[in-house]
Amino acid sequence: MPLNRLLAEALGTFTLLFAGTGAIVINGVSGGTLGHVGIALTFGLVVLALIYTWGDVSGAHFNPAVTIAFATGGRFPWREVPGYLAAQAVGAFLASIVLRLLFPTDARLGATLPAGTAGQSFVLEVILTAILMLTILNVSTGAKEKGITAGIAVGSVIGLEAMFAGPICGASMNPIRSLAPAVVSGHLEHLWIYLTAPILGAVLALPLYRWTRPQPQ
Repeated sequence: MPLNRLLAEALGTFTLLFAGTGAIVINGVSGGTLGHVGIALTFGLVVLALIYTWGDVSGAHFNPAVTIAFATGGRFPWREVPGYLAAQAVGAFLASIVLRLLFPTDARLGATLPAGTAGQSFVLEVILTAILMLTILNVSTGAKEKGITAGIAVGSVIGLEAMFAGPICGASMNPIRSLAPAVVSGHLEHLWIYLTAPILGAVLALPLYRWTRPQPQ
């Protein structure tokens, strides 16, 4: 696998967490200057920008659930999955470590924790990720997210879902986005929700996509 694709995934995932979870951290230390809407917009806008930046290089996955779903659906070779997951992990953990160095007093570093029950957040994360993956499948070519509307569509969905569901479940939709800040901050409680639900939701989107868009015989 070309190293430039792995580097793109690492850089993109770093930027996603540095901006997204960084917005949560900065909102906390600045007395709420960004607010919930600002945090949701940050996540949506950074994904929009990253798709246009790296979509034609690596496909702009930046999310193990997306990579696994693409592979499950036959759009991405399984042999390349470990490399992508490793690159995403490197980028995510590096971002969380940098944020820890910059803001050593912040307790959570943007880690996702349910505000309601664990079951409620699990179901929300499954549904949110399924909606996100359906959007990605409809605007991507193979495992590539590059086009006039791809960034706008995917970024808008992420911002929308973070806007309305974030206060309850955190609207992670991305295992590595939750894993890195949880490990670096030491907040591992309920982490299982954010490791399993997004992958389940992304994979569940595959049959829904096929049923709504029957493939030519």
